[in-house]
Amino acid sequence: MQAVTGVWRWRRNPLCRTTDLIEAWVALTAVVLLVFAAPTVGWISGARTDASLQRAVRAQYDQRRETTARVVRLAGTPAPGLQSPESAGEQPVRRPVVARWTAPDGTSRTGTVAARREFADPGDTFRLWTDRKGRPVTAPMRPETAHAHAVIVGLLSAALAGVFVEAARRVVVRRLVHRRYERLDRAWARAGPDWGRTGAGS
Repeated sequence: MQAVTGVWRWRRNPLCRTTDLIEAWVALTAVVLLVFAAPTVGWISGARTDASLQRAVRAQYDQRRETTARVVRLAGTPAPGLQSPESAGEQPVRRPVVARWTAPDGTSRTGTVAARREFADPGDTFRLWTDRKGRPVTAPMRPETAHAHAVIVGLLSAALAGVFVEAARRVVVRRLVHRRYERLDRAWARAGPDWGRTGAGS
């Protein structure tokens, strides 16, 4: 808001100082950058992040295979770490089980994996992602999740750009105010210590 109010100083006024005019131009420039440049930075950052994440998602889907696993029995030890950012919140509702599944090459595999509690009884089936060699891996990131992350990056980039513009404006204004005080001190020094007694006959 201070950047907007600074524009009002940009008007013809016999009392307008050079620093006032510079401050008005700085405020106007800041407003333009906040309205146009900051959103553009956010959009570009978000678009590039989304493109990069979508490439990663396609690579994950290309390197991983989804299969159906059947629960053999409950496991006595926790499943190996297959935790992903998307499944981290689901860990309390998962339990380690010994399951059997078919690898991409057609061979049967057995191992300890984490299954949701509603699919953890012997004989239950659940979806399981494996690599090309049949080893359990985390599920690939969903495209919509990647897009959501890109949106967040874009919003943060736009916000940081706005903060940078406002910080730069404040620095310039502070230097202008400091310059005004220096000029005021010089003018006060030229007026002399008898200011206010001129023409009083003393």
